Amino acid sequence: MAKAIRLVHQPFLPGISTAEAEAATMAEGGIKERGAVSTRREVVDFILDLAEYTTDKALYKHRLLEPSFGDGEFLLAAVERLLTTWRNSEASASVLQDAICAVELHHPTFKRTRERLDNILSREELATQARIALLDKWLIQGDFLLEFIGGHFDYVVGNPPYVRQEAIPDDLMKEYRQRFHTIFDRADIYIPFIEKSLSLLSEDGKLGFICADRWMKNRYGGPLRKLVAENYRLKFYVDMVDTPAFHSDVIAYPAITIISKEPSGPTRLARQPEISVDSLAALSQKMLSQEPLDAEDIEQVSGVTTGTEPWILESFDRLDLVRRIEREFPSLEDAGCNVGIGVATGADKFFVAPFDALDVEEDRKLPLVTTRDIVSGQVQWRGYGVINPFDDEGGLVSLDDYPKLSAYLNRYEHEIRKRHVSKKNPHSWYRTIDRIYPALAKQPKLLIPDIKGEAHIVYEDGLFYPHHNLYYITSEQWDLRVLQAVLQSGIAELFVNTYSTKMRGGYLRFQAQYLRRICVPFWRDVPEYLRYELVTAAKNGDVSRRNEAIFKLYGMNESERLAFRGNGN
Repeated sequence: MAKAIRLVHQPFLPGISTAEAEAATMAEGGIKERGAVSTRREVVDFILDLAEYTTDKALYKHRLLEPSFGDGEFLLAAVERLLTTWRNSEASASVLQDAICAVELHHPTFKRTRERLDNILSREELATQARIALLDKWLIQGDFLLEFIGGHFDYVVGNPPYVRQEAIPDDLMKEYRQRFHTIFDRADIYIPFIEKSLSLLSEDGKLGFICADRWMKNRYGGPLRKLVAENYRLKFYVDMVDTPAFHSDVIAYPAITIISKEPSGPTRLARQPEISVDSLAALSQKMLSQEPLDAEDIEQVSGVTTGTEPWILESFDRLDLVRRIEREFPSLEDAGCNVGIGVATGADKFFVAPFDALDVEEDRKLPLVTTRDIVSGQVQWRGYGVINPFDDEGGLVSLDDYPKLSAYLNRYEHEIRKRHVSKKNPHSWYRTIDRIYPALAKQPKLLIPDIKGEAHIVYEDGLFYPHHNLYYITSEQWDLRVLQAVLQSGIAELFVNTYSTKMRGGYLRFQAQYLRRICVPFWRDVPEYLRYELVTAAKNGDVSRRNEAIFKLYGMNESERLAFRGNGN
């Protein structure tokens, strides 16, 4: 097998690219930088079972890839299974050489896991030279995304690293983007790990990963979803939210996916299984069964993967309601509403402060509303403001024209220039990350925090500018008080719950990309009597009357009303 230069030992040799040198630097990084999370052994065995890497096969005749083996949870478990099948055969140790390929970036971890693997091989009474030959053949120390990996594999298993783009050096990220077309928008690094792993599957080969499920619904996962839909089958999906699947806590919403290189077919789903050897073994047997499905803890669905569309893997009665509403009503923005997010400054420590304490010209600051101001369900302003360095045309104001603003910003210039946005635009060092539009502060708007267990939608009269952790909705057509009542009825949560990935504890992401999927009628199409009912219910806070008006507004039949109420209403 061809191997790239071992960069950790020679990171600055002539001919090595900047990207490779940066990868070598990351090879010495800590756990956080590498996105390393250890998977529990019972979960590892469950994934190996679902991928059918099992001891009833002559595993030494098959090939397995582990693209980021870390402390070896998947690698060591797989090798134990491999050795069991080899031990029961009469084959020589040479047949094992092509059975495993495993890659690890982090040099100290690579060395430590190699030693553990050597101990396992030593129990097979293999000679030292034979063990060294196997380990040299099996293990690659390097960046999986840069390494040449020869041939194809019947199995790819593991827990790919979870690293955000901003944690990766620019030249290395540029190299990744050139190699992998699924790196789109703000895709995390596990996305190209999945792409490359899928490309290495043999016919009928299976990939079994446990990782964050965000790519299954988020915008950045679109190209990878399309790749899977057109070339592979999502065979199994297991929701692992709030389960102790790892040896440490994770914020991301994890899932197990088994994707096979075969024509598209139905997907079997399971949710939040009990993490124990016996329960997971029983669940894998039921999911793999060739018999017609007859299990309360497993569902079978078709059509999960369709182009770039988000994978909908939740309650299907509510999904039917969402699909019907989408067919019959326009999206929020098509209905005359605008969805946006508040300002990110990149340095709130300097751009955000008590309004009266911001010693700048009056037209260079705006009162700011944050999530803490709307906890009660109404705006209770705590008195903060944000500096506005932009003129009405969108360019930066000249500091020569604003001596107080100039003095204030120059006081903190050294720290402000450390921001990425300042480094990219040195002459515009005092801009906020997002442009500020002062007119937005004067517009009535609905404010929605990003992360919540349920929709928290607050009306704001048009006095404040929203902070970056608040999304907002404005409209020249809809009565915003009525729209607030419509969205709070459960419609917002119905759509966001369908399309959003969840966080730990079941929290939803009320982000713009999900809010824009909400469908409402055109205000002009709402009958006068129903307008009156909605306006009255909104003013009086009458939940029962509001919900009855919502049923009429969307023309829900009895089964749809039951599905809607199942969304927490």
